[in-house]
Parts: sequence; C-alpha cells; structure tokens
Amino acid sequence: MKIDVIIETAPDKRFEAVIDPDKEYGLSFGLLGEGHSVQECIDDFYVSVAEMKELYAKKGKVFPEDLEFTFKYDVASFLAHYSDVLSLSGLEKITGINQRQLSHYLNGVKKPRPETIRKIETGIHRFANELSQVNFV
Repeated sequence: MKIDVIIETAPDKRFEAVIDPDKEYGLSFGLLGEGHSVQECIDDFYVSVAEMKELYAKKGKVFPEDLEFTFKYDVASFLAHYSDVLSLSGLEKITGINQRQLSHYLNGVKKPRPETIRKIETGIHRFANELSQVNFV
C-alpha cells in the first residue's frame, strides 16, 4: 500500500514527517519523524516505523508489510530545505512568484493557495527538466 508522507516545518524550524491526514489509509496507528534536516526527519520516520513493527510484534498483531512511503513537501519545508541551493531570487525566476511572497511562505506568514502551489511545482518541474537536458562538451 502506498502511503503519502508530508514533510512540513515545525514551529521551532525543525522538520516533521507525518502520514497525510487528508487521506484515509485504514491504518490503526500513526507515524512521526522529526529532525533538524529533511534527511534526519525521514530517518526518524523510519525509526518510528521500526518501533511500531516491534510494538505490533510484542502485542501479537500483524503489521502491514506492504507499506511504501512517498515523501512529499509542503511549500514551506521545500523552500527551507533548498534555501541554501535555490535563492528566493532564483525561485522567482523559475516560478514567476515574487520573492516577498515566497518569503512569506518560507516563514509561515502565509500559506499558498492550491493554484499557487501548482504554479510553484510546475516551475520547479520545468526547471528540473531543463537541467536534466544539460550536456557538457
């Protein structure tokens, strides 16, 4: 079963990974990962999975073995994670959304509307596709 896990920024500027609360997977447990980086957060999420498996085993319950996790970012966590590689100025050029607005999303002042999220995602994908076509001589 494929499970979407959302990576988001916590109020203390750490990252959290939680099972997408907008989707119903029929699981009788929750999982959480936390960390100062996205990788720490994902690693901690898998520790949570291992701990839940262990708890199920101790209680004689069957833990679902077919779980596949897909990690997805909210806009703020994406901007925070890539802020040392992609400047807000560069992201403005890529997405067409001004730096001030991107800064509001990064700092949690505002949340982007669904159409803005799609615009950011489309710009990032277009840029990634362009980069994937680069060949050096």
